[in-house]
Parts: sequence; C-alpha cells; structure tokens
Amino acid sequence: MKKLLLSIVCLGIIIGTFAQKTDKKLQRQVHELLQGFNGQVGVYVKNLKNGKVVAINEDSIFPTASMVKVPILTGVMDKVNKGELDLHQNLTYRDSLLYAGVDILGSFKDTEKIELGKVVMLMLVMSDNTASLWLQSLAGTGKRINAIMDSLGFQSTRVNSRTPGREANRAQYGWGQTTPREMATLMEKIVKGEIINKERSAQMLRLLGRNYWDEYAISQIPSDVFVASKGGAVDESRSEVLFVNGHGARYVFCINTKNIKDQSWDAKSNEAWELTRKLSKLLWDHFSN
Repeated sequence: MKKLLLSIVCLGIIIGTFAQKTDKKLQRQVHELLQGFNGQVGVYVKNLKNGKVVAINEDSIFPTASMVKVPILTGVMDKVNKGELDLHQNLTYRDSLLYAGVDILGSFKDTEKIELGKVVMLMLVMSDNTASLWLQSLAGTGKRINAIMDSLGFQSTRVNSRTPGREANRAQYGWGQTTPREMATLMEKIVKGEIINKERSAQMLRLLGRNYWDEYAISQIPSDVFVASKGGAVDESRSEVLFVNGHGARYVFCINTKNIKDQSWDAKSNEAWELTRKLSKLLWDHFSN
C-alpha cells in the first residue's frame, strides 16, 4: 500500500511538471545569464501567481551544503507536531555535540540549557552547524528525515552525513543532496501549507524568514518584501533557495552550483555568489514589474 501511495504521489508530481508552462522570455534571459559560468549550475524558478516556470538542469543532483537544514527543519517540525518534541522544552548542551568551527552554540559551556526553538533559530538564522547536527539527531537521524522526503515525493533530496548506507553519496555530495526543482518545490509546499499541516508550515516559513546571511540573493530584493530563504556554501558549491512575496511578486527559485572554479570566500567577488545576485535581480525585476 505504501509503495502504491508513493507511486501515486510521484505520478502526480510528474503530471504536474508536464502541465507547467515555461516562461519563454525569462527562460532565454536566465539561460543567457548562465553562459560562461565556470562550473555546473542548475536553476528552477516558479511564478506562484500563474504557475509558469524556468528550468535549467532542474533535475540534476547538486550538493545542498547548508540547504539540507530545510529537510532537517521538516523532520524536527514533524516530531513537534506528533508531540515528541516541544519548541519550548529545555535541552542540555554537552561538549560532545561540538562541531568545530565558529558556531554560536559551540561556544556554550558544557551542561548549559537552551530551548529547542532557539536551537532551531540558530540552525536557520545563523546556519549554526553544531545546532543543525544536534537537530538532525533529535529529528530521528538522517534516515528518518530521508523517509519523510521520500513520502513527499522527493526522490533526490537526502541527508547523507551521519546516515548509514549513504557513505558513497556523502563522498560525492557532502552533507546532503538535492535538485533545483525539488528544493524549490519543498519551499513552495511550505508556502502553501502542505508540509505536515498549515500551522507547522506557517511556523517553518516564519523561521525561514530570518536569514542573517543576506549578502547574496536576498540583497537584490527590497527590504520591505518578505523573503524566506536558506543558502548553502562549501568550497566547490554555492546554492540558495528563496520564496519572495511583495510588490506584486510571488515566486520561488533555487540556484545550485557545483564543481566551481572560483572557490574564494569573498562575498563581494566570488563568481557563484555574483551569479546568484544577478539572477535574483533579474527575477525581481521581471516579477515585480
């Protein structure tokens, strides 16, 4: 029965995909923008007002880097909805949870208390990796999160790190993997209240609307417009997914890159981040006019 239901869900996604209309003018503009990029890139854009899309390498698999935190959030909120976790419950931080880096949570002293909701905030707002790996475990591990992604019809979006059986995928893609279409569609489902239920989706959307890392795609969108987003970056890959709503515009988009030549970390000059800004400006100018 479960296999039959999953087949029906996947068939619905496929049928919906073929039914979507391409925004031909915007497709040409985005295609031209991507020319000459030193690396592999995929883009998926959907106008939520009329359903038209732009899709380039939309089903190719890319590393998520920190975008994997959206599936992790989904796993956490599913536990919250079932009463197995409470966003206001106190957790005890232990030194064994530390993921070396510059995270805020990693600076805590052993045995300090922190609310679950604040750990979630750190994962999404600051992209705190210590918080994220703790939450991945609390959500039931990558195996359970992957099962949830599978139940939603996402065949490529997976947690790889600390997930038995996915060692080869981790070696290739890192912490997680996805496609531009699937990550953008996950964001769209959150917007539409289709992840878990409307209440939990609304909580997720508010949490995703507080991103500290706003120098890339978000920087090209007026500050009085609502944006929910999550980015991800490692040396060879920079990616970002956004929902944008305001000034007559309502759309989602995801840009993924991999095998990039410019692996610098200068926010102003890195080629992939500069491409992300240019794409975001192109889309905003297109949808808000």
